[in-house]
Amino acid sequence: MLPLMAQTKQLVLSPFERDSNQTATYAQIIGWYQQLDRQYDQAKLIEIGKTDVGKPLHLFLLAADKQFTSRPNRVTILINNGIHPGEPEGIDACMMLARDLLKANKLPKNTLVAIVPVYNVGGCLNRGVSRVNQNGPESYGFRGNARNLNLNRDFIKAQSENTRAFQRMYQALKPQVFVDNHTSDGADYQHVLTYFATQKDKLHPTLSSYMIQTFQPELDKALIEKGFPPAPYVNHQGDTPENGLIGYNDTPRYSTGYAALFNCFGFTLETHMWKAYPARVKASYVFDEAVIRLCERDASTILANQQRANAAVQKQTTFSLNYILDRSKIDSVTFLGYQAAYKPSNVSGLKRLYYDRTKPYTKRVPYLNNFVADIQVNKPAAYIISQAWPDIISQLKRNGVAVQTLPNDTLMTVAAYYITDYKSPPRPYEGHFVHTGVKLRTESQPIQFYKDDYLIHTNQATNRYIVEALEPQGVDSFFAWNFFDSVLDQKEYFADYIFEDTAADLVKRNPALRKQLDEKRAVDKTFAEQADAQLNFIYRQTPYYEKSHNRYPAYRLD
Repeated sequence: MLPLMAQTKQLVLSPFERDSNQTATYAQIIGWYQQLDRQYDQAKLIEIGKTDVGKPLHLFLLAADKQFTSRPNRVTILINNGIHPGEPEGIDACMMLARDLLKANKLPKNTLVAIVPVYNVGGCLNRGVSRVNQNGPESYGFRGNARNLNLNRDFIKAQSENTRAFQRMYQALKPQVFVDNHTSDGADYQHVLTYFATQKDKLHPTLSSYMIQTFQPELDKALIEKGFPPAPYVNHQGDTPENGLIGYNDTPRYSTGYAALFNCFGFTLETHMWKAYPARVKASYVFDEAVIRLCERDASTILANQQRANAAVQKQTTFSLNYILDRSKIDSVTFLGYQAAYKPSNVSGLKRLYYDRTKPYTKRVPYLNNFVADIQVNKPAAYIISQAWPDIISQLKRNGVAVQTLPNDTLMTVAAYYITDYKSPPRPYEGHFVHTGVKLRTESQPIQFYKDDYLIHTNQATNRYIVEALEPQGVDSFFAWNFFDSVLDQKEYFADYIFEDTAADLVKRNPALRKQLDEKRAVDKTFAEQADAQLNFIYRQTPYYEKSHNRYPAYRLD
């Protein structure tokens, strides 16, 4: 039987098929899926929410049994396109793949296929030629969305309407497998197709072992058979890939990192920017089709694995908040590259790197893809959050977290974090000054809570999301993304000339405080030379200093 791509002579042609250096416009994309919806009962196009540009976000569903909702006995695969519309291969590939599956009556029986036709609608409408290093198509969309956000950094903070709509859709679908279609820049090499999988060391062992021992080997085999030998995403150490590739740490800000929080494994496909556009589209088609076929083949295993992982996460007590590369463990992979060399630049006259396509090579290169937990935390029995933080509660609810409200005003003894140190960059990143290097101390305190404040129990399948979002040391926590920055502001102060006498009386009547002050002056010369710093040191030991300053407002109930 002819492969699906070969059957297109009998079918309506997409803009790409009419001209292989073209990618579909937003209107053409949506019109295409609307036509498939009208033509086939097994297809359904729905609007799942608004985007920042005001246009709707669409989801296209393919179901052999015409039942378009997720079910416990059926795998759901979610394929995302156009998160960076300047990387449009997935858009064109999925248009053809959806049509071909329907026309050939080849829809999987045990798999619901869910396709986001184009995620970054604002970027898709902003059409031009912004990717100077890319080999086609003739014109395409822009990386930033209507708010100039990179949507593949927004999955945990959900600053855009696109992301909020995506999260609601994701929680309704609860997929087991996720694919995000992209185009890679960087080094030159022979591979048309590279990809990275969800970081294996962050997944539940049941999911991880199946993904790396069964799914990926079979996927790679299918890709090789179709003429697209894969390589890991080319994130290399040193100047060139020959020096070794490094696995990608897809934290929750990224699409696959977000999916991993809910025990869904995924793949970010990266076709190579400098290959001809038709080859990149075909590679995307082959990749997505292969993933769908494997989901169908292993449906029962994939479903059982996620169910086991969900049950385990509900009972899990220790969670990792950040991962770092383990450089002591080095594997190797076969890489199809081009020899790199250096020559004088025609612009600067200085040494410049280039790749010689007349000198291809095939060799094993080092591959570092083992990560270890950097920070771990034991989950509390529950978190308590004041109703004063409605945006946080909305985030939790939108991501499938069950919350309860307190029925009465209640005084509770809780474990309260105090932020003792953190680092922030001098310039914003995606509209935020992301906090890193967060240091904490914990105090047990009685705190007054009020009727309708929120209680979030940690006996849920969403525990990974809850803990990684609410623990302030999490690499992509709500604290890291500045959701709680107002607690870092001190609201009341003292007047030096008045507080001088109060401070003098305090140290006179409190020998322990006097000793602390003297010891700090002895070891800190700058402190010893600053009268206001010494007054502030004393002030912070008094009842006048506000207890809420630097106190993190998601309290732990242990």
